[in-house]
Amino acid sequence: MATSMRLSRGGSKKRPYYRIVVADSRAPRDGKFIEKIGTYNPLLAKDSPDRIKLDNDRAAHWLKMGAQPTDRVARFLDAAGIKERPARNNPNKGKPGEKATERAEERAEKLKAAEEAAAAAAAAPAVEEAAPAEEAAAEETPAAEAAGEQAEG
Repeated sequence: MATSMRLSRGGSKKRPYYRIVVADSRAPRDGKFIEKIGTYNPLLAKDSPDRIKLDNDRAAHWLKMGAQPTDRVARFLDAAGIKERPARNNPNKGKPGEKATERAEERAEKLKAAEEAAAAAAAAPAVEEAAPAEEAAAEETPAAEAAGEQAEG
């Protein structure tokens, strides 16, 4: 018989409370179990001693008998020093999906185009400011000549 060490949920809606049980792997989650070896109350503070209560001797016995703990129960057993849990590494977990990557690339392209436009706009007024000054000087020259001609005549 394949046995597993897993959590069996109790408690009311939005108020979870779990029993750590050894059960036949084919039995339902909250159904028939072989032995209750502890409790887990996720509502308590993480440093509270009552958050996880585990019978270490019985847990070690069931591990020797071949019971396979679930991921969460394996964490509890590792914290209690009963069974070493191998470290996991998922480098792709934090990577965004394909569509999110496309949206980020589009945003980067728009930002780059906006920066180039801003740089071009910043450079253009400097050229435009120099050009009106030359035009103004050119406009004053004929006006000054006309005024000088009138004064002479």
